[in-house]
Order: sequence, then structure tokens, then C-alpha cells
Amino acid sequence: MIPASLPVRVPLVNDEVGIFKSLQMARHNILSIIPASATKQPTVSGKTGKRWHMVMDPPIIREILLDRLDDYPKSVVTKNLLKPAIGESLFIAEGAHWRWQRRAAAPVFSARNMLNLSPIMTSAAQRSCERIAAAGQRAVNMLDEMVTTTFDVISDVTFSGGDTFDRDAVYTAIDDYIAQAGKISLFDVLGFPDWVPRPDRIMSGKALQNMKQMADRAIDARAQRGKDGTPDLLDLLLDGIDPKTKRKMNTAELRDNLLTFIVAGHETTALTLSWSLYLMGFDQTAQEKARSEAQSVLQGRAATGDDVANLPYIRQIIDEALRLYPPAGMISRTAQKADTLGGCEVRRGDTVMIPIYALGRHELLWDDPDAFKPERFADRKAIDRYAYLPFGDGPRICIGASFALQEAVIILATLLSRFKFLPVKGKDPDPIMILTLRPNGGVWLTAEPV
Repeated sequence: MIPASLPVRVPLVNDEVGIFKSLQMARHNILSIIPASATKQPTVSGKTGKRWHMVMDPPIIREILLDRLDDYPKSVVTKNLLKPAIGESLFIAEGAHWRWQRRAAAPVFSARNMLNLSPIMTSAAQRSCERIAAAGQRAVNMLDEMVTTTFDVISDVTFSGGDTFDRDAVYTAIDDYIAQAGKISLFDVLGFPDWVPRPDRIMSGKALQNMKQMADRAIDARAQRGKDGTPDLLDLLLDGIDPKTKRKMNTAELRDNLLTFIVAGHETTALTLSWSLYLMGFDQTAQEKARSEAQSVLQGRAATGDDVANLPYIRQIIDEALRLYPPAGMISRTAQKADTLGGCEVRRGDTVMIPIYALGRHELLWDDPDAFKPERFADRKAIDRYAYLPFGDGPRICIGASFALQEAVIILATLLSRFKFLPVKGKDPDPIMILTLRPNGGVWLTAEPV
């Protein structure tokens, strides 16, 4: 039993499980295969079809993500899961092909461009408040509400004023793909090559094809129409150029990266906000403190990009939600050569995992790790950079991290300034990760205007 004083968490395994039991568990919740010892030891190794190693030691994690990036590229399993949806985009590409795309896209996510896009986030937060108010006394599933709100943001940010872009169809296709293709295939666990068909992924091919065709049409239409007003993400990417090679993205490369930003840009932020709101329902004292800060700064209006720096406690809540419930709860890499990591013998082809979920709850790295304590982020310099990795790190750190954090602070501050959120008894969410760590069953809260 989890004590009532702690927010919900994933029960980790204490006993070794065989390959078929492990697969069954992973298809339901990939985090459930993490051994409990991963929250107590710096490294854990095992074999489930393939040899694997979990690393929770910050200096070794730094080696993998920063110092020796080419020795530990993204794992074959990760690529198999995502390549049908987002091609050789920034998230998957390796080596020179990744580097030129990153250089071309980096200016898109500059602080100036993010601030220019913040009014879209403010408007979406305002519309969310209106929908919640319209629910009256009825409980609201804040997971659904946050998905709607963040998809509003990413579609406006990506394709402002685009009538060639069917938002509902794209959203349905993305959700379809995550539900079907995200389930770990036995073939992946056993290390079968990419050309062996995966049944789950075959099922989702049609929706993906339609989504890609729609994105291609929108890109071509925008290139012909030209800019109009504040440049959106598509405008910025169309203008993007690698300063080193002078290369620009073609339609297919633009499309794959746009779809990456759409998928990552709404799903992960929606989850961060959903878990933050669950924690606000869980801890009414923290909610009151956050509301006081938000009301003091906002004075009845919706939050803007300029307000973000003045909302430190709201940001701490989001940071703590990301520690407890990181949307990407596991990073997976494939070793390219024989190595030793923290005393573990690593062979070429071994899977090396950084279980972000276990890292954020590690007893050697965090005081009272399963407890909700936003104040632990009051002094960011006191936290080991490689003990807290909701956005990854090194050259492949999430390119949209500042965008996501700005959006989350704007939306959460606006909601908390206007409503008191109360949990619905018996409706606690279940943390389950397939591709992302979702609150299964939803985040059900009642919202009282304040």
C-alpha cells in the first residue's frame, strides 16, 4: 500500500521476471519492468532477450549523453517505434544528418521567438478557463482539458491561419499511433531486424499516411502564400538554414520535423500540466501558495510570456511534477562498442537505459524522493544537472524545452489564479508509460471559481 501522504507512483519490481512476463508487463506499462534496486544503486544490469544496463549515476550519465554521444546513439527499439511516424527527423537522426538539422532549427527556438509566440499560449489558457467555468459543479478530466489546450497551442504555433490543416484528423492520427505503435513488440525485445513487420505498427499505417500527406500540402501552400504577421513555427522552419553547410530542409524533412514538434509539443506539455494539476489537488497547501503568487502577479488577467520570470513557485511545481512524472520516463541507447560503465561490462549491441523515472526517485540523489516538495527546486544550482533530466541533456537536449516550460507556466498560473481545484474521491490516476508517462484514468478535479 502507498501511504496516503505520498502521491501515486509506479510499483517497481523486486524479483527477476522472464522474457514473456517482462514483455507482458512492458506492453501494459514499460516503467513496471524497472527493478526497485534502480532507485537505490548507481547501476543495474540484466538480460531479457538482450543484455541491458540501467544507469542512475550522474557522472556516467554525463558520459553517455554528453562526452561520448556517438558511442551511445538512440536505441534500435526507440527508432523502430518512432521512425514510421517522424522519419529521420531531429528526434531520430544520428551523426551529420542530425547535426545539420539541429543547426538549422536551433534559431527557431530562440528566446525572442518563444516570447513572440507566447500570446498564443495566453489565449489558449483563457479559452481553457472558459471551458472549465462552463462545467460548473461537474468534475472535469483535466487530462483531456490539457490535451485540448496544448493542441490548440501547438496547432496555432505551427500552422497559424492554415486552412489546409485538419487539426482533428492530425490529432486522431497521432493518438492512434501512440496507442497502437507505442506498445513494445516482442520482436523489438528479441532484437529482430527492422524489416521484420511489427503487427501493431502495420495497423496504424493508414492514419499516418494521411497525416503526412496533410502536412505536405500545408507546407507547400505556406511556401506559395508567404508570411503573414508574426512568423509561426512553419515560417521559421521554412527560413531555417544550417549556417555551416547552407542546407535548408526539403518538404519531407520539414514535414517530419513539424510532426515531431506537433507530437512532442502537445503531448508532453499536456502531461506535465495534468500531473501538476493532480499534485495541486493532492496538496492543497501548495495550491494555496501557488494561487497567492499567481493572483499577486496577474491581478485577474491571463498570464503572458513576460510574467513567467515572476512566477518562481509555479515553475517549481512544474519542475517537481517533471521529477515525479517525467513524460519521457526512459531514455534508451545502443552501445556501439565494448565498454565499462560504473563497473558494468558493456558489450557492443547492449541496450543502455537511463530510467528517468527511477533517477528522479533515487534515494542517493533526492531527500524523501517519493514526496511532493516543490521547494527543492528553489535553488536550481544545488541540484546535480545529471540527476534531473526531464528534457534529456547534452547536444540532444530537447530543443523545445524553453517553449514547453513557458507554456506550462502560463497555463498553470492562469488556471490556479481563477480556480480552486479539488480531487474527486476514488479517482486517483494510475501512472502508466507506453511512449509517454500518462495519468491513466484521467485527472479528475472539481474547479471552484475564486
